[in-house]
Amino acid sequence: MNPQATSEIGSHLITLLASLMLVVQVLLVVQTMLITNVRLFALQSLLLAAIACVVGYVYGAWHVLVIAALTVIGKVIFLPWRLERLVRQIKIEQEIRPFVNMPASMLICGGLTVLAYVVARPISSLQRVGSNTLAIAIALLLTGFFLMINRRKAITQVLALLTMENGVMLAAIALTTYGMPLVVEIGIFFDVVIAVMVLGILVYRIRETFASMDVSKLSELKW
Repeated sequence: MNPQATSEIGSHLITLLASLMLVVQVLLVVQTMLITNVRLFALQSLLLAAIACVVGYVYGAWHVLVIAALTVIGKVIFLPWRLERLVRQIKIEQEIRPFVNMPASMLICGGLTVLAYVVARPISSLQRVGSNTLAIAIALLLTGFFLMINRRKAITQVLALLTMENGVMLAAIALTTYGMPLVVEIGIFFDVVIAVMVLGILVYRIRETFASMDVSKLSELKW
């Protein structure tokens, strides 16, 4: 198969996988079961790893395959396992009262996705593998930020942070031919892992102190 045909197939495959990532993100926004949310995040991370594999194969950028492997180990296996264990320890399995109800959340996500496509339109015209996924990457960032604001449970906010990081990694693939330099990508990856571990401890302490994971109860703290 000639390089041009390989590049075209790779571009279509990346677009498909990125679109599935956005679908999973919307499911995260409307889903209230915490363990299901964790598993949806694992699925989204698996799709991101698949995109990295496609980019690595098409361009021969083997360092991107290292990032794909780290993503599978860290975000598909380790972090979901750790977060599921945390959910079972705190014995709260459902997000009961988001600030915005589900129908309104769907409308907001739709509006944020349209905004992302408008913002990304000038860059998406570039002819390179994955350039048309920039809008999806921006949509992941915006909807992840909305998810963080909309949910009361600290563990859901941790997941929102992780999905935003997935959007950053997708944008790196969309904006550059070979992704970010390996050292930068590994640094971001381990920063996120450490942040999640710290936030996991914080969630557990919030639960012990307030018998709840509702972050709004932090306002009850006094000097």
